[in-house]
Formats: sequence, structure tokens, C-alpha cells
Amino acid sequence: MPRIRFVELHSGIQETESLATRVMKHPFFAWIGLRAPLAQHTAAEHQALEKHAQGCKSVVEIGVAEGASAVALRTAMDPGGTLYLVDPFHLSTVRTLNFPRRAARRAVFAKAGPRIVWIEAFSHEAAAPWNRAIDFLLIDGDHREDAVEQDWNDWHPNVTANGVVAFHDARLFPRGWTSPDYGPVRFVEREFRNNPLSSWTIFEEVDSLVFICRRERNTRDLRHG
Repeated sequence: MPRIRFVELHSGIQETESLATRVMKHPFFAWIGLRAPLAQHTAAEHQALEKHAQGCKSVVEIGVAEGASAVALRTAMDPGGTLYLVDPFHLSTVRTLNFPRRAARRAVFAKAGPRIVWIEAFSHEAAAPWNRAIDFLLIDGDHREDAVEQDWNDWHPNVTANGVVAFHDARLFPRGWTSPDYGPVRFVEREFRNNPLSSWTIFEEVDSLVFICRRERNTRDLRHG
């Protein structure tokens, strides 16, 4: 596994960061290679992303940050496929340098792999002209509940019959960072966990990640598993 600094689960003990540690979190230091990319997910989530992206030919990630989850997807998917990375990278404090974008590109291009297509736009803008099938979709962009719902509505019609959709920060878990008022948690609870009429169903959960597929696929897999 590439060198990545994963999120650590809460120990219950309050730890104070030094000034040097806080400074080193700036994406500039990832871009120049003085630290590993900071993941916004756990090591277990990284492995789950690799598992479900295995062999996929068309993968879309909404919300790239420093590129750690993109590394997981790139590593596992079909090397002849295409990884589409959707992020406006609008949160950089120095827009002309945009160190988050630079850090992400360094991480993703560290090793050869599938074709990478960077889409520097808000997800709803990228979805408007979209006309390609998607095998694996990771929704990890704007975490407001209405934004998560819009990402779902905009993108899931393109997911193939056997495809998988993953929501990050979408469930409560022991020693985790999510809370009941998180937008992804609220949306997944409403749309899938408590909605028996949905044509999609949850089939796996790892820390804050929730994986869903079409209900008929899950039934078929259980019948033949």
C-alpha cells in the first residue's frame, strides 16, 4: 500500500497538537514530498475501497482532497480503465498555487495505472453533460444533506446494473468522527436504511463508508453466493 497517513480513531484521550504538527498538515508539504498525503478515511476504509473497485473499468470519485482515496481506486481498478476525479479545488487559500490540487496530483500520479481524467468543477456541473457508464461511484463531496442528495440524483442513473455506489462519512461507528446530523448520515438513513421501497440496498458498511447496489443485484448475488 502506498505511504498514506490515515485517520486514526478516537482513543478517548484528548491530545494536543504541536504547532509544527499543525503546520505540516498544510498540503504544501505533501506536494513537495515532505509528508505522506493525509487521508480523510481509515485504513479499513481504504482497503474496502480497493476491494469494491477491483477490476472496475469506469470509476468516478466526487471529492478528491489530497488524493488518498483516489490512490485506493487507482490501485485496484482495471489498469486499462479510466478514473474520473471530480473536485473544483476551490478551498485553496492561495488559488494561483492551489496546493491541495498539486498534492492530489502528486499522490495519484506516483505510480502508473489507469487513465486519469481530472474534472475541476463542482459535481453538479460535471454531471450535466455526463453520458458515460460508471462501474463504481464514490460520493464524498459537499456533505450538506441536500448536496449529497443532489450528487446521488445527478450521478446514480449512470451506474451500471452491477455497479456499486459508496458514501463516505455516512454512518455512525465506534470511536468515529461522524454524528447523527452529518448530511451523508441523514441521507443514507432516509433513502436506504429506512426506505424498504428503494430499488437500492446497503450491502456492506466499513467504519463511515456505506456501500450500496441495486436490490435485484444483491438478491441475485445472495441466491448464487
